Amino acid sequence: MSKNFIWKSLKKLANLNIAIFVLSMIVVCCILGSIIEQDKSFSYYQFNYPNRYSLIILLGLDHVFRTWWFILISGVFILSLLICTFSTQLPSLKNARRWKFIYKKSVFNTNKYYLKDVNNYDYSFTNIIYSLIRLNFFVFCRANSLYSYKGLYGRIAPIFVHFSITAILLGSVCSFLLSFVVQEIVPKGEIFHLKNIIHSGFYSYLPADMIFRVNDFYINYNLNGSIQQFFSSLSLYFHNYQFLSSKIISVNKPLRFFSITFYQTDWQINAIRVNVGGSYFIQKQFIKTSINGKNCWLSNVSISRTSSIFVVVFSLDNSLLVCNSDGLILQEVNVGEKFYINNSSFIIQDIITSTGLQMKVDPGIFFVYLGFFIMMLSTFMSYVSYSQIWIYSSIESLELWGSTNRASLLFEQDIAYLDRIYSYYLVYMNKQIIKIYNILI
Repeated sequence: MSKNFIWKSLKKLANLNIAIFVLSMIVVCCILGSIIEQDKSFSYYQFNYPNRYSLIILLGLDHVFRTWWFILISGVFILSLLICTFSTQLPSLKNARRWKFIYKKSVFNTNKYYLKDVNNYDYSFTNIIYSLIRLNFFVFCRANSLYSYKGLYGRIAPIFVHFSITAILLGSVCSFLLSFVVQEIVPKGEIFHLKNIIHSGFYSYLPADMIFRVNDFYINYNLNGSIQQFFSSLSLYFHNYQFLSSKIISVNKPLRFFSITFYQTDWQINAIRVNVGGSYFIQKQFIKTSINGKNCWLSNVSISRTSSIFVVVFSLDNSLLVCNSDGLILQEVNVGEKFYINNSSFIIQDIITSTGLQMKVDPGIFFVYLGFFIMMLSTFMSYVSYSQIWIYSSIESLELWGSTNRASLLFEQDIAYLDRIYSYYLVYMNKQIIKIYNILI
């Protein structure tokens, strides 16, 4: 009794009106998550939403897809889909596979077709079976009744749709519980660990026994000086410096190592390292600015107590400009080239750059991609028409009834082809009988 009561209570969730209401709530949540920027700092919402930032933080609208109430709504919708699948769709599919024969002359309860007296001359049950098989129907025969169908895959499409939506929502839940995102800005040549955590799920695991190194960073430029692509060479090691993997990554070409994916996200020029007089090394920070609408990086190097020079960098593959305090260009030099100012030698040893990396672990992506793949597959399957034909053999003729769930014109065309093929078999058989008769005579 208790099981029946629980099942009857759960079946109420499979009600179409309830499912549409829950789906509407999910749509509203997705709209809110698209309108309101997600995973920003508190000061961002305070500045951009001065009158509503407290409500946004309180309701969790800054991370809609990771709130408990969104997970709850998704869980209710998943449960509704599964109950509908097992209580309605699967029994309907099972019923569609059953053999349904008719044995008496009566008006058959079909909502589309009732065709009587297909042929009023001699007929053969074997011929009609061959005709249906030629049209790719599955045929079942018992006594003087025949049942056939085709396009059963079209009845599976709604079940696939339910499972695809379930997989997508389960992927979202897995991302909430098991994923983490880390972002780092790492100078070229440095070793780093995963520290700057942006998001981590309740059950996510951050590998602490792995270290990473940025071997190199460089940029490819177009002919007009704009950036074409920027690259980072990464290496992965265990804590004992046992080599694991290495790859040059760029935007849209990440490094994947087991469950961790490394994305190239950003870059910046940090500082310049200068050798002065052959004995002293100084390191000065770059400041990003704009000259005549073109981005550049500027750093000053003192050459005496009262004067200094400025080093200007427009791109990493061009020469550096050395200017005085009045902005007059003194020299144009390359990295590693020696030059003199006030009888003092200078060598720009290196331009220190940093690469922006994002490390992400998200096991839910597999389920999301799988769900969308199944949904696309079910979309194509839904175009397959499920057609049924019943044939009853009476004394005078073959009586035929037909039904289809879509593409009525194509089904009518199949009926016309069936009549033509059946007629051809009859004529062919009659000719064979005449030949045999003539031979016997």
